[in-house]
Amino acid sequence: MTFASAPRSRLLWSSLRHAGAAVVFLFVFVVSAPAHGAREAIASAHPLATEAGMQILKQGGTAFDAAVAVATALAVVEPYASGLGGGGFFLLHRARDGFETMIDAREVAPARAGPNTFIGADGKPDRKASLEGMRAAAIPGLPAGLVWLSEHYGKLALPTVLAPSIRLAREGFPADSRYLFVAGLRAELLRADARLARTFLEDGRPPKPGFLIRQPELAATLEALAAGGRDAFYRGAIAGRMVAAVQAGGGMWAAEDLAAYHVVEREPQRFTYRGASITCASLPSSGGLTLAESLQILERYPVPTLDPVQRTHLVVEALRRGYQDRARYLGDPDFVMVPKWLGTRAYADKRAADIDPERATPSDRLAAISEGDNTTHFSVVDAYGNRVAATLSINLPFGAGVVAGDTGVVLNDEMDDFTVAPGVPNAFGLTGGTANEVEARKRPLSSMTPVFVEDERGVLVLGTPGGSRIISMVLLAILDYVDGGNPDIDRLVSEPRYHHQYLPDEIEYEPNAFPAEWIDALRQRGYTMREGRRRWGNMQAVFVERASGEATAHSDPRGNAAAMF
Repeated sequence: MTFASAPRSRLLWSSLRHAGAAVVFLFVFVVSAPAHGAREAIASAHPLATEAGMQILKQGGTAFDAAVAVATALAVVEPYASGLGGGGFFLLHRARDGFETMIDAREVAPARAGPNTFIGADGKPDRKASLEGMRAAAIPGLPAGLVWLSEHYGKLALPTVLAPSIRLAREGFPADSRYLFVAGLRAELLRADARLARTFLEDGRPPKPGFLIRQPELAATLEALAAGGRDAFYRGAIAGRMVAAVQAGGGMWAAEDLAAYHVVEREPQRFTYRGASITCASLPSSGGLTLAESLQILERYPVPTLDPVQRTHLVVEALRRGYQDRARYLGDPDFVMVPKWLGTRAYADKRAADIDPERATPSDRLAAISEGDNTTHFSVVDAYGNRVAATLSINLPFGAGVVAGDTGVVLNDEMDDFTVAPGVPNAFGLTGGTANEVEARKRPLSSMTPVFVEDERGVLVLGTPGGSRIISMVLLAILDYVDGGNPDIDRLVSEPRYHHQYLPDEIEYEPNAFPAEWIDALRQRGYTMREGRRRWGNMQAVFVERASGEATAHSDPRGNAAAMF
């Protein structure tokens, strides 16, 4: 296993050129070994995490083991994007019996939380409280998810799998350009917390390139998790110290909240698009149903044959309707009765019926409703045929900007993913209704969208960061793959992107990425066009060709990624 260079995308590097949701996309998969033999491959957002996963594969671990190793390594080397203080979703395919499931390790609201948690004394939403500080932190789910994955599906012992990340936390890692950018972006937030500043800044300022970032307190917490499993984090001394720190900072946690946390295994979301089988995360991820509705609307039209402007017009109208229903209906399925007809072709036909083939449909004329970008993603292929896709997050870069006492755990600000108040947008401009309002022990709705796409050519596994833009980026990639015939996966992960999410009613597009004629033609159709401040996303994809079994990893040039196979 060696690093290789960019036309084959086995190792790609670039400086960070975007900021936004601190989300980790974790994808691990493989197809059954063909005659030529399957290949092991990892594409991740950091070379040290890639190396950690390769170490586990070389020790005889499976893709499930490698997933835990890479995820915990990324929690150390990308502390702004994921960590033990966050949560996520894991899609699993087990080769020996074809069993598939989704492990829901999403964060949950504390028992003291409720619909008025972030409403101030003046009756107005307190936006800062849901984004920064101890009140913004939901109960983490990632540690429980990692232990569950290791104990129920892994092959190696948890201490073996966590060893690389423990070493990275204790010995340190050099700050790279991506780290420097995000630390600079959030320097004020980091300075406001003494523990964050001491660990992640250099004399109160973003460090210079190569500065060694050590996290001995996090190393100790990881060692306890390795030795004691789930209860070492959610009960006992570590849990007590975290709760004390949160309560001292005005947060809502109680010991019972941590002790009661549990992962949930759910049926994945499945549908087809032009003959390709698509498997993705189910609720409380909104990605599956929103993708299903949008793509099944587009299936009514000859999208592959359309000119770029007409194609964009139809894609935007499909996304507009999908995101509207996201706001109207979707939430934690354990709390909300989501209509069973969502995601069906019959419903997609109804939604497509009022699309004007030539003009934009203003969002305020659709049926009335009641109501990031800075990430990591990795893919792993093992030789056994196992497949995992997971998305992990602490929300905004460095989460809520607080550490849970002396545990080294940077806490999430996922409470902002709830609907703070009807019609009030979150950090990514998404609005929602009562289906996603704050409730005790409820899981916030998410845009994280890990995906498998399978057809006669092979298996494509991909995902990206980007907050509310995640779903639209994944949709554009699926269109490129399915409608493109024999796509260049390097091109698929690097092509320019545009986005529409119902509200605000505008097409946002990457800067310097589209011709003036395209922009003007869409404006003439009635669209409000807005050029983004920077490019977005950091898509990581692995493609396994069905005929030969050859696996190739492909990294988005927008990010700072490493692919190895």
